[in-house]
Amino acid sequence: MRIALDAMGGDYAPVTTVEGAIEALKEYKDLSVILVGNEPEIQAELDKKACTGMPISIHHASQVVEMDESPLAALRRKKDSSIRVAIDLVKAGGADAMVSAGNSGVVMATALYVLGKLPGVERPAIAAIMPSLKDHFILLDAGANVDCKPLHLYQFAIMGEAYAKFIFDIEKPRIGLLGIGEEDAKGNDLTREAFKLIKRSHVNFIGNIEGQDIFSSEADVVVCDGFVGNIALKVSEGLAETIAKMFKRELVEKAKESGKVGSLFFKDAFKSFKKKMDYSEYGGAPLLGISKPCIISHGRSSSNAIKNAIRVAGVFHSKRIPDIISKELKEGLSRRESVAAKE
Repeated sequence: MRIALDAMGGDYAPVTTVEGAIEALKEYKDLSVILVGNEPEIQAELDKKACTGMPISIHHASQVVEMDESPLAALRRKKDSSIRVAIDLVKAGGADAMVSAGNSGVVMATALYVLGKLPGVERPAIAAIMPSLKDHFILLDAGANVDCKPLHLYQFAIMGEAYAKFIFDIEKPRIGLLGIGEEDAKGNDLTREAFKLIKRSHVNFIGNIEGQDIFSSEADVVVCDGFVGNIALKVSEGLAETIAKMFKRELVEKAKESGKVGSLFFKDAFKSFKKKMDYSEYGGAPLLGISKPCIISHGRSSSNAIKNAIRVAGVFHSKRIPDIISKELKEGLSRRESVAAKE
């Protein structure tokens, strides 16, 4: 599988992107990586690494999209950006999937413009993986669509179910709608109408789920609009980092009190906790609803995050998730029309 990696995307690129690509190739043997971006800069990073003989290549792109650039401006003025060239490679068949830790709005807009949506998809959604008491859950939309209609949330539920079922092997994923109360009638016009649509669909819908319950394993997929989803994601990341720092501070104090043996015990517990909460372990967030695999990584991605995003891209392609989502949406539309006709 050929993964086009935006080597210039992210706060620490191209250092972390090149390192992440090499780590991925060491761990996953069925991949090749195309590093897209400024060739001299990328080559300089490769020259520092022991990567001779690895299936890694460079595809030059003369422009870089900054994190504060608008999607429309980037589409118009930067047609040779590393984001655009990576997506063009997927479109042309030169790569099977793309990964970027760059400007997520530009990745979204470019993927829509170049690759297009799957048939029947109204709005693509970003599917973020987040930790829970059980293991993890999928949050979508995590920021692609600020303003949504009930139909969009209905489609997010179907796309999220397909992702959970075929990527994480969950036989009947539990779908929850993020809201302000568990009762059916609670929420705003958007969530109340979306509730009705999802309830009549074929998915395993468990109803409304409140914010404090999303980490308790009640739902495998949590559906919301991108405005709410992005806030939930960012608050969760900030809280996780704060808790980790508080935990570390307490660890130092406990180590002083309990001596060397106690210190080792607490350090092991802290490492396990930190890994569980580390977003880099989950890789990137796929754009569900786009015709080809596109994975968006965090702007602060470490090499480990890039490695795991490449892994997600490979799995996304090998399991043909876009085709599965297209099929599920088509069947869902057929069922919805059938129910409407009976009513």
